[in-house]
Amino acid sequence: MKFCWFHLMPYRYLPEDFEEKYRSVWVDVPSKLFDPIKANELYNEYLDELEFADEVGFDGICVNEHHNNAYGIMPSPNITAATLTRRTSNAAIIVLGNSLALYNPPIRVAEEFAMLDCISGGRLVAGFPVGTSMDTNYAYGVNPATLREKYYEAHDLVMKAWTEPEPFAFNGKHNQVRYVNIWPRPLQQPHPPVWIPGGGSVETWEWTAEKNYVYCYLSYFGYKRGIDVMNGFWKKMEELGVDDNPYRAGFLQLVCVAETDEKAKELYEEHVDYFYKKCLHVYEGFAEAPGYRTIRTIKSGALAQVGAAASRFRQRLTWEDYIEQGYIIAGSPETVVENLRKAAEGLRVGHLMTLLQIGSMPRDLTMKNTEMFATEVAPHLQDMWDEYEDHWWPQALPQAERAAPDETRVIAAD
Repeated sequence: MKFCWFHLMPYRYLPEDFEEKYRSVWVDVPSKLFDPIKANELYNEYLDELEFADEVGFDGICVNEHHNNAYGIMPSPNITAATLTRRTSNAAIIVLGNSLALYNPPIRVAEEFAMLDCISGGRLVAGFPVGTSMDTNYAYGVNPATLREKYYEAHDLVMKAWTEPEPFAFNGKHNQVRYVNIWPRPLQQPHPPVWIPGGGSVETWEWTAEKNYVYCYLSYFGYKRGIDVMNGFWKKMEELGVDDNPYRAGFLQLVCVAETDEKAKELYEEHVDYFYKKCLHVYEGFAEAPGYRTIRTIKSGALAQVGAAASRFRQRLTWEDYIEQGYIIAGSPETVVENLRKAAEGLRVGHLMTLLQIGSMPRDLTMKNTEMFATEVAPHLQDMWDEYEDHWWPQALPQAERAAPDETRVIAAD
């Protein structure tokens, strides 16, 4: 089992009455609520947390891309990842990812990912999400009817840029480039492993199988509902004649670890509430532009992650509901180990992405949650799926062969 530490970088200073006073945390959330002085604190605090996850032994650290929102103030995950390449040494740098259809031309993604792969010594995982409707259709104005078409073409251009050793011309419907000739090229050959974040789209399942990519189900409904979705994924893999290696899949789960089950509620309840009731408070009109989800996916019954219906339901949830319904796995190390094992077995995932900084959670509590997970939970689960080989993990240079920051330099204080 690979354990990955996922950071959303939420803005934790939203007003107490935010969900009553403002219609959405995404797209049109007033920027007057953003305080750059507080953001200076938050960004550095969040980077500390990601670096700490590397120090305590997490296999990977994850960042992602969102726009016009207070749910996750990380419009450029590549900037975040770049800082981590120099301040971490062991964990995979998992960028989940760059929303390909938003880049013009998308060879920018090929270049920046190649830079990250070279600087990190081959620790990069390249994530290519289609992107939420809020980010792509509303914040960046991409036509939902052509979004996936642009995404697939951009993907093809990036992959050819990584693997074609000579300059070439690319003449697509949405991208025309006379000279594709990226410098630098990725360290990992033929390219870094590719993971595809998704929310249950049937077409994404088929596409990841065809390309031999990892499918990452990023769900905020928790593992119990997630098992139903992943059962559909594995059934589709069987239909397509693809093996059932658990490392083909990843899942995102909120986790809260404390000394006892009672202590977990005391420490984490308000922050989980903040996350579900403020960070996921999205106006229905932004949640899913017409044409964003395909007819096949709608017919499959996949639930929208955000929007009015989801928000109304979550507003009623208590701490006990979150646990009972699987939204969070929380409690003593023993309780968390037991339920995480059930979750991983039911989901059949080899890459578990843990959300250990949740909503308004402060730095010290996040560090506590991270350390307790690393020392008292992960060791009891890391031997899961040992009989399978993870073909989708970065192939980094050996530590002794990797360049590193010059620790002998002394920077004089002002």
